[in-house]
Amino acid sequence: MASLSLELYRKMYLIRKTEESICRYYNEDEMKTPVHLSIGEEAIAVGVIQALEANDQFFGTYRSHGIYLARTGETDRFFAELYGKETGPLGGRAGSMPLRAPEFGFTGTSPVVAGTIPVALGAAYANKVAGNGSVVVVFFGDGAAEEEVFWESIDAACLMELPVLFVYEDNGLAVFTNKAQRRGFDSLPAILEKFCCTVVADSTTDVERIHLHAQEAIASIREQNRPCFLNLAYYRHKEHVGVCEDYYCGYRAREEFEEWLKVDPIEVQRDRLLNLGYPESELHEFETAIEAQIEGSMQLASEAPFP
Repeated sequence: MASLSLELYRKMYLIRKTEESICRYYNEDEMKTPVHLSIGEEAIAVGVIQALEANDQFFGTYRSHGIYLARTGETDRFFAELYGKETGPLGGRAGSMPLRAPEFGFTGTSPVVAGTIPVALGAAYANKVAGNGSVVVVFFGDGAAEEEVFWESIDAACLMELPVLFVYEDNGLAVFTNKAQRRGFDSLPAILEKFCCTVVADSTTDVERIHLHAQEAIASIREQNRPCFLNLAYYRHKEHVGVCEDYYCGYRAREEFEEWLKVDPIEVQRDRLLNLGYPESELHEFETAIEAQIEGSMQLASEAPFP
């Protein structure tokens, strides 16, 4: 358990420091791409991805740095793609939003809201026909959960008993609009409980609790031959697209952020490791190594050729 706790923290720290580096250098205008940062939701990406087996597949949205890094652990190719260089996973031609790493089961992302949900359904159907035991995970956010294709897909997945895990990254906002302004219903999980699928909802920022939810969900999919829906809450630290804060815009208050910051997923897991007896010096050593990895990757990306 202790080694798992450390691995979960290591992956979250990698994601956090990678995106903080993007924030620090983005205004130099060398990264040739819009960026949708996942600072604040690292526990969801890491907790779910850590529960996957080698032959499982997953899809994401335009906000998918976290799931890419959680699965691959590499930053050289990642930054090359952001810098528009040919050493990136898509040859520098795609940028931040359409990431993929099929050799790791990361089949792809899309800047189209809800665009990967039906594609994930197709992959799950192919796996069921092949009988290969693979589970497909699809990550998406608030706006996607209100697209018609989401409802069609959840219905089809239940009807066809497909091995798919829907992971709803719930930050309460579709860009700038909160749920009360968008929805004529109170609870999405309550509605989906009427479907033939397993539904779990949690607002925790504890990566180990999320990891347990994901493990149980995936086991349920394999054993019961029915899809599962995870509703996991988080708070987006930065603006919808870009590297700045946007509390001045008036659609959300800094006080909300400060409350969520008290249960920041990185700090929650770091405190757990210290309570488990990991020396501060040991944590600092591998944190420093991760920071050096990121700096090295950014340097390589800046020096790499354009496609």
